[in-house]
Amino acid sequence: MQQAGKYVSILAILSLMLIALTLLNISLGSVNIPFNDIFSSFMNAEVSKETYRYIILDYRLPKAFTAIIAGSGLAISGLLMQTMFRNPLAGPYVLGLSSGASLGVAIVIMGATLIGGSFVALALSKWTLVIASSLGSLMVLFAVVLASVRLRDTMAILIVGLMFASLTGAVVSILSYFSPAAQLQQYIFWSFGSLGDLSWEEVGILAIFWFLGISLAIFCIKNLNSLLLGEAYARSLGVNIRRNRMLIILATSLLAGSITAFCGPIAFIGLAVPHLIRQVLPVNNHLILMPAVILGGAILMLICDIVSQLPGMEFTLPINAITSIIGAPVVIWLLIRKQKFLF
Repeated sequence: MQQAGKYVSILAILSLMLIALTLLNISLGSVNIPFNDIFSSFMNAEVSKETYRYIILDYRLPKAFTAIIAGSGLAISGLLMQTMFRNPLAGPYVLGLSSGASLGVAIVIMGATLIGGSFVALALSKWTLVIASSLGSLMVLFAVVLASVRLRDTMAILIVGLMFASLTGAVVSILSYFSPAAQLQQYIFWSFGSLGDLSWEEVGILAIFWFLGISLAIFCIKNLNSLLLGEAYARSLGVNIRRNRMLIILATSLLAGSITAFCGPIAFIGLAVPHLIRQVLPVNNHLILMPAVILGGAILMLICDIVSQLPGMEFTLPINAITSIIGAPVVIWLLIRKQKFLF
């Protein structure tokens, strides 16, 4: 009973941290906005400057929601992959979804010059890149699913995913070699990742995919707990390994694929957050881990976004770089302090 109370307290603290960091994320930026103006904007009351209302409601609030969705979605994807493969180094992109998305975007951006004309402007539009990224992820997902049907060994699926990632990465490298500087720069900017380019309509679509992915993950909680003790033990409990594997792959694909499509590839969050949460909550029960990982992923992404904005300055650093710069030292420090993986 005391242990359950401890877990509830930690989840409550993480929830309060999430609320506080969301407000701080909305407040800080190239223009610092007072908290009272933020609350006034939410209540549709008078603000000190009318431009504040526009900045909050049309730019910073969608960006904060995007950070919460992306951070929590990637963190849950990482947890699913680490449990399925029973490998602490597995992450949301281990199946090659990010590489497939990168290939789709690379073909559109760097292949547009081969056709020329008005196609170049069409290819560089936001929705074209989102569709290309989604199709690239779906292509790799389809290949991995076909392989998972034929393969009995889960680790073999991990190897297949890594091989697809290497294959698509090689094709992107060839396209990059023959591409003009302008198209290559456009592709590199996309690969940096971004949380601030989404409209409310796009945030809504991303939220639908997030909800579907999280719902599938929650549906798999009981089987995930069984998989921690090995596939043989899970089978003895009546778990359909192939069906469960497909559901986990589908949930990861919905989360990681949609986030990559709208925000670009964002590294480290999916790999690091499950380990960070296990340092705080040393349990293997996914009923407790999942909400904590959702909150932890959103919190870490908000922190990284705050740092990337360089509060008070006009520059914004690539979110993909900031997630690794901030997160990697923290994980290394925690692991050295604990001297083991809690897995």
